[in-house]
Amino acid sequence: MKNTLKLAVAAASLAMSGTAVAGSGDGKIQVKVLGTLVAPDGKITSVELDNIGLPAGTQTEADDNFVPTIAAEYFFTPNISLETICCVTQHDVTGTGPLNGAGLVSNANIIPATLTAKYHLVTGSGFKPYIGAGPTYFIFIDEKAGATAQALGATRQKMNDKVGFALQAGFDLPINDKGLGLSVDAKRYFVTTTARGFAGPTEVLRTRHRIDPWVISAGLAYRF
Repeated sequence: MKNTLKLAVAAASLAMSGTAVAGSGDGKIQVKVLGTLVAPDGKITSVELDNIGLPAGTQTEADDNFVPTIAAEYFFTPNISLETICCVTQHDVTGTGPLNGAGLVSNANIIPATLTAKYHLVTGSGFKPYIGAGPTYFIFIDEKAGATAQALGATRQKMNDKVGFALQAGFDLPINDKGLGLSVDAKRYFVTTTARGFAGPTEVLRTRHRIDPWVISAGLAYRF
C-alpha cells in the first residue's frame, strides 16, 4: 500500500508539472491517478472439502475497500489504446446465514494485474467515452484464517491466484489544452478462486468463491 501511495504522489506531480513533460490532448501516453472503490462478491459457489463442520447453509461475503490506483495507457490510434493498472486492495471474508458476521478469511491482499484493450468513441467534442475488455490475473498475498475459522480448527489460509476477465467503460474529460483531464472508470471483473484452510500441514476446508468485483474509479488524467 505504501508503494502504491508513493506511485500516486509521483504521477500526480508529473501531471501537475508543465515543465516535466509537454502535455497534449492527442499524446500517445496517458497516466491516471485515481481513487478506487473495490466491491467484491465473495460468495461460496461450492464446498469441496469440509472437515471442520461448517453449519448447513453457510455462505460468505467479502468487504469493500477504497484504495489509490495508478493507470498507464498507450494510444496506438486516437480510437484504440491499451491500459494497465497498479493497485493493492485488502479484504476480509465473513460468514452469512448460520455464521453471520463470523471472520473466515482475514487481510487477503490482492494485486489485480489487468490489461485492457480500449475503444474510444468519437463525439466531436472533448468528452471522450470508451469501452474496453481484457484479461486479469488476481494475485493473493499473505491472507490469514479469520478468528472463527481458527476457532473451528483452521490455523492457516491460502487463496489460489487466478486468471479472469474484465469489462470496462468510462470517459475522459479535458480540463485544459495541456493534457490534464478528469477520468471516470468502471470495471466488472469475472474471477473465481479456491480458498483452502489448513490445520497445521493438513487441509481441512476447501471452498470455491465467486470474487467478481465492481471496481469504480475517478481522478486526474495526464496525457502527453
